[in-house]
Amino acid sequence: MSRIRVLLERDLRSIIKLDLSAIDCIEQAFAALSTRPVAMPPILRLDIPEFRGEVDVKTAYVPGFDGFAIKVSPGFFDNPKLGLPSLNGLMILFSARTGLVEALLLDNGYLTDVRTAAAGGVAARHLARQDARSAAILGAGMQARLQLKALTLVRPVREARIWARDHEKARKFAADFSRDHGIATVAFADPREAIAAADIVVTTTPAEKPILFADWLKPGQHLTAMGSDAEHKNEIDPTLFERATYVADRLTQTCILGELHHAIEAGTAAPDQAFAELGSIITGQAVGRRGSDDITFADLTGTGVQDTAIANLALARAEDAGSGQTIVNEITTGDAA
Repeated sequence: MSRIRVLLERDLRSIIKLDLSAIDCIEQAFAALSTRPVAMPPILRLDIPEFRGEVDVKTAYVPGFDGFAIKVSPGFFDNPKLGLPSLNGLMILFSARTGLVEALLLDNGYLTDVRTAAAGGVAARHLARQDARSAAILGAGMQARLQLKALTLVRPVREARIWARDHEKARKFAADFSRDHGIATVAFADPREAIAAADIVVTTTPAEKPILFADWLKPGQHLTAMGSDAEHKNEIDPTLFERATYVADRLTQTCILGELHHAIEAGTAAPDQAFAELGSIITGQAVGRRGSDDITFADLTGTGVQDTAIANLALARAEDAGSGQTIVNEITTGDAA
């Protein structure tokens, strides 16, 4: 017999927030990826092109964590036409000791939203200038909003600049953020103008062609690219690799489906070129920003260690709070007669 805790999105929203503890949790996951014998297989991906659908499956075993998560993350980008969200999903948390299911996290993608935004906060914490006060966000969806909130937790952001293909969405984002967070936030019709005076730039779109070009960036800026989590997605001009200090969340992923993938194809980066990973910078094994004039560039494609970390945090907090429901699963041993 095993007991499985079932947590719905409303349960998870009550115990997991985008705050410094979430950022610290994801930072620890990146550090583990650099210092421990983590088992993290390649992403399993399923495309359903007739409905603009894609499904990613991510997982990782991290020594020292009580459980490991397997996350199923669908993205169906015509869903808004049906009155449905584009992103969905769930996580299953297994015992690292026995392999038994310990929790079903029916989060509808909420935990992915939080851990993705927290990763952006980690990147800014270790790569942006300490005095960074202005942020530019390209994109106006949920992740764009969360990325900006994460930046305010790790840097003294006092001004935000928003661009999106749909200018009305950018204006609403700016108005909402100004009201809710007391930070001057303005929408721009031109992406180059939006990033011109920013210390930190974050791209959060599903673009398939570059929306940000290398000559737009200025010395001292930090860029985090979030959108290229599939081979066909590409937000950043590949020639930026000739100007910026590039940092991957996981090189084995970014050379396949991140911005590095497009730079290799364009010839602005070599397939065997040595680049630092974010975990190595966190743990002091590599250097990210070397000076105030450096342009730093984090390529975040999303890793299984992030999912395992946030799932473990969610279960621990649920147990402390008594959240969710517990179901009993009768187990048949299957011993031969």
